[in-house]
Amino acid sequence: MTTQPQQDRRVAIVTGGSRGIGRQVARRLAGDGFAVVVGYAGNKDAADEVVQAIEAAGGTAYAARADVGHEADVAALFDLAEATYGGVDAVVHAAGRMPLSPVSELDLSELDALYRTNIRGTFVVDQQAARRLRPGGALVNFSSSVVGLAFPGYGAYAASKGAVEALTLILAREMRGRDVTVNAVAPGPTATDLFLDGKDEETVARLAAQPPLERLGTPEDIAGVVSFLVGREGRWVNGQVLRANGGII
Repeated sequence: MTTQPQQDRRVAIVTGGSRGIGRQVARRLAGDGFAVVVGYAGNKDAADEVVQAIEAAGGTAYAARADVGHEADVAALFDLAEATYGGVDAVVHAAGRMPLSPVSELDLSELDALYRTNIRGTFVVDQQAARRLRPGGALVNFSSSVVGLAFPGYGAYAASKGAVEALTLILAREMRGRDVTVNAVAPGPTATDLFLDGKDEETVARLAAQPPLERLGTPEDIAGVVSFLVGREGRWVNGQVLRANGGII
């Protein structure tokens, strides 16, 4: 861990950075030269593994616990990034929940927990990002292509991600004059533990066959999109939802 601010180093916060897409995003941004604060909700060992992998590859990272729905936790996460590395240049909000159920059968306590993470959590993280990102910075939220695909069983999850898209587009306009971009990435079916959990081989094969590219996405595919959006080449992309799904319509 770097203990003194380095003004020439760009700094990224990645929530949900201990697993799945967030884990790969953290590693990719570290490879791009960012100092990375790896945010995690509860699995410290997994977050520490990400940090160790980043440091073994010559990068700089630090793991920090934060409940994204709790404003004090998220403020402390940003405080840590500023105190340790000097500021914040990119925020990638990859934390999320995905309980699947028909609308008629979903336990409302699951709905409340889902919305606390996916909607309130996005709002809390975005609020801090809007206040603290340095000029030239970038915020990337995560939606899902299921918002448009409307798969049965995804009602609550898709509704939460529809809210993420609305917030993203509005915040991009509210950031006028700040030289900060705000976008969302909406992956299609992607081979993560979260996506594969509870699905049989037939279901996975059917979903993998849907894109014209005839495969599931990988965390590396999505990390590459995020790398573009927070990098120098992505500065003219703003207020967009990028559907990274291999061409599913």
